[in-house]
Amino acid sequence: MTLDTLTMPTLSEGTTATTENTSVGQRLQDETTAVRLKIHWPGVRKTLSQDQTRQAAGTFDADIKSVSASKKLLDTGHPAFRAASTVRKQAADYWKNHTLPYVEPGMRLIRRRDVAAFDVHMTTVRAELAEAVEQLERHYDEMIDQARERLGDLFDAGDYSSNLREQFGIEWDYPSCDPPEYLLRVSPQLYYSECARVQTRFDEAVQLAEQAFADELGQLVSHLAERLNGQNDGSPKVFRDSAVTNLLEFFERFQRLNIRSDEGLDRLVADARGIVAGIQPQDLRERPGIREHIAGELTRVEASLDGWMTDRPRRSILRRSR
Repeated sequence: MTLDTLTMPTLSEGTTATTENTSVGQRLQDETTAVRLKIHWPGVRKTLSQDQTRQAAGTFDADIKSVSASKKLLDTGHPAFRAASTVRKQAADYWKNHTLPYVEPGMRLIRRRDVAAFDVHMTTVRAELAEAVEQLERHYDEMIDQARERLGDLFDAGDYSSNLREQFGIEWDYPSCDPPEYLLRVSPQLYYSECARVQTRFDEAVQLAEQAFADELGQLVSHLAERLNGQNDGSPKVFRDSAVTNLLEFFERFQRLNIRSDEGLDRLVADARGIVAGIQPQDLRERPGIREHIAGELTRVEASLDGWMTDRPRRSILRRSR
């Protein structure tokens, strides 16, 4: 079973790009390349057979057409399985955090200068997954025995692969977004038409990147402001350090990936960054004055960000078919 990573939405073809955005789209195309990540992962649930589902429905005197049921093949809470799952999450997070959204499903854009480092990192992660799967193999028979006990008559040895390593894997490649060169020889008109279509996609990718940054900033600012405002039972609301550190990590990622396409968004990010600069989570817990001030300033940024989003042209978000 293959678990494809996130699929990004696209703007409708009716979007009209400004001259400024078109030039940014061209710059984005010149500075980036597409990167696609696929994570192979075994299925841990299996739908019950029709007879088994009918039996389950009969237990509750239910119509079989209104019942769906599945069985859990492996204990995903087992430490060895959790270790492998952690590596999978690291791979997906690294791919997402070092790239920008693109309009094609399963593809994102990476700075060309970052490709070598990305390749090295993902190679290391793939090796870590292989080590984790090796450890998992040592517990595989034990986990199957546990499943036999848990599932009872639902257990079927045929549900379990004899080669566990083949079920796991991390792959990545760098597919071209450009029209194939042979098309220029076959039909120059079609080739240049395809070039224009690709350029439109990069213009759309600019809008997707702006929206993704704005959405994330809005969620992080809103969450922190909400935790800093008000009280619960007469005491300040509790918040985790991550409410602050996640915002700081966003600023670093924005600085690294920012495509410098919208001055208004850049100012909002800089404003929010300045508000929490030098602030430690403990300061917000121990110093009510600072807590109240930061909450008020973040609320102001949140309102400005809402205004920025409202002023942007309305665009229909669609999924582009392959």
